[in-house]
Amino acid sequence: MAGSRRALRLRLVLLLPAVIGALLPPAAAAGPPKVSLALYYESLCPYCSRFIVTRLAGIFDSGLIHAVDLLLVPYGNAHVRGANNTITCQHGPDECLLNNVEACAIEAWPDLNVHFGFINCVEDLVMNRKREEWQSCFQKQGLDPKPVMECYNSEHGHKLSLKYGKQTDALVPPHKYVPWVVVDGEPLYEDYENFEAYVCKAYKGHPPKICQGLGRDYPIVQQVVEVGNGVTYNSGDFELDDKIKMVSADGN
Repeated sequence: MAGSRRALRLRLVLLLPAVIGALLPPAAAAGPPKVSLALYYESLCPYCSRFIVTRLAGIFDSGLIHAVDLLLVPYGNAHVRGANNTITCQHGPDECLLNNVEACAIEAWPDLNVHFGFINCVEDLVMNRKREEWQSCFQKQGLDPKPVMECYNSEHGHKLSLKYGKQTDALVPPHKYVPWVVVDGEPLYEDYENFEAYVCKAYKGHPPKICQGLGRDYPIVQQVVEVGNGVTYNSGDFELDDKIKMVSADGN
């Protein structure tokens, strides 16, 4: 008799978690996965600064930021040379400095809202030909300059830039120019300014308001050949033109 009572108690103990679980409200389901959105850029490329300031910054106001995981990679068309891994940047030493500053900002302030705000401020100055005033962005954004200043003046800052260089060089397909925008692993080529449409198409959750009215036929931009100011924004295969020819999705 005593044995049967012990067995009954044991069964009740084992059943208790299942009973409690049935009484509790179901756990909230995980939200839909975010769409990966990556920007490979260099700090003094005029197309990059214009894209960051006038287009990419808009995702924070439109609500699209809640649908994406945004990755910024400040390296672009730089190259590593020599046994000491010296980085040579397309627009010279000032670009290497600001690439490094922005890489350090990303590490110093992992919060996307914080480091994007700083980078957006710097690129706005670049766009308005005031790049030498970049340190004013610390005060404008209410940020302590110490972690970034110590980083970019150190070997650690150089290692961060080398890391971003490896990420850029590992792209498949390889980047041809900057800005190079990738949505869910697929490069948008010259259609990068329409990135919102690609994000909206890829996102499986309830679409933000900005997605309303965006059609499903996305334009394709043909490769162009020549840049009007003589500056190349690609890695060497061909040159970008600031005159972009748009074609429909079927190539007509």
